[in-house]
Formats: sequence, C-alpha cells, structure tokens
Amino acid sequence: MPPLGRGIAGPGDDTFPSPALSSPSPGSTTFRILHVSTGNVCRSPITERLHRHALEERLGDGRGCGLLVESAGTWGHEGAPMEAHAATVLADYGADPAGFIGRELLDEHVIRADLVLTATRDHRAQVISMGHSAGLRTFTLKEFNRLVRAIDPATLPATDPELPDGGLVERARALVGAAAALRGWLLAPNPESDEVYDPYGAPITFFRSIGDEINQALDPVVTALTGVPAPA
Repeated sequence: MPPLGRGIAGPGDDTFPSPALSSPSPGSTTFRILHVSTGNVCRSPITERLHRHALEERLGDGRGCGLLVESAGTWGHEGAPMEAHAATVLADYGADPAGFIGRELLDEHVIRADLVLTATRDHRAQVISMGHSAGLRTFTLKEFNRLVRAIDPATLPATDPELPDGGLVERARALVGAAAALRGWLLAPNPESDEVYDPYGAPITFFRSIGDEINQALDPVVTALTGVPAPA
C-alpha cells in the first residue's frame, strides 16, 4: 500500500527519494500528483485517499508505480486530522483514512508537483499565482477529467513492465501535456461544471454526494494515467 501521510519523502527515506526543490524534472523516476482544496480536511483528503485507493486497485503495490499522491490546502489546517465525515466517506469506498495530517499549501509543494488538481477554479487560480511555472500543470479535478476523456489513449506512451516505474511516469507526463494542449479548445459547458463544492459543516449525506462526485471524476483520470480500467 502507498504510505500513510503526505507521500513526500523525509530524510533517509529510500523508498520515496526526495527531489530537489525545483520544477519537476523530465528525467525523474517519480510523478507527484497534488490535490488542493481550502482547509485540507474535507475535499482534498477524500480525493487524495480515493486516488491512492484507485491506484492500488489497478496496480497492486503502489510503491512500485512511481505515481505519488498527496494534498494540501490554500488555508490548510496544519496538523489537523481530516473531518470525521470525510473519513466515513473514504471507508464507504474501502479507502484508508488512517494517518492523514492536514497541511497548508507551500511553494515547495507546488514546485515538487508534476500535476496539481484543485477542487475549484479559485484554488486553481491561487496555485497558478504562486508561480513556479505551474500554469500548464494545474487544473481543476473536473476540468482534467473532461480533458482526459477527450484524449485517445493510443496516443499516450504504453506502459512497460521492464521499466522500474512500469513506464507510468512517461505516460503521466504525456497525459498532462496533452491535456494542457486541449484546454483552450475544450471548454466547460458552464463554470459550475468544474467545481467541487465544500461540504465542510454539512451532514454526512452531502459529504457522500461530494465523495461520489470526486470518485466519478477520478475514475477516467486514473484509467488514463495507468492504462488499466477500473475493476468490473
């Protein structure tokens, strides 16, 4: 299983080597996906852990796939656990909420990320305003879903079991480039269609509806990243 917590390596962690604080390198053997919401206690924890769970379902041992998933909040509750209803939603899907620790979005998180997926357009704008050439690799989750579904999988690099990362890092980089190229051509039918609304303080029923939105938005993204469809 992918490690608990952030997914960013600490000193001496050889399983997830820590990259230098610079823009993502094309030659890197890892591909970092950063999910961003406001407090990092509701939407982005749900998205992070559902994304990890989907990778586990498709790839098995997440440590060998080269795809690392983490999250942060633009007004993140540093050190806070995720909301109880968010943990319940994750349990509904069989995903693991344990060990999550909230954090505030920092420059270093954006610098390290190869792909940033945000809950809303405002979050996207905030990430891009931080600089670090983030514009071409930052999308709302639903925007990226829409773009990915328009990309022919045959145009992406095939996975290769002979490579340490299975060829997934090269495939993921190509997917982000293709999505960025499509962005100006495949617009949202309306602004609201790219939003995942904040369930903070809402009843569990609303949390579950948001969890369903996130899960549905993630499914084609994970399929495109891995080349493996969801289990039937």
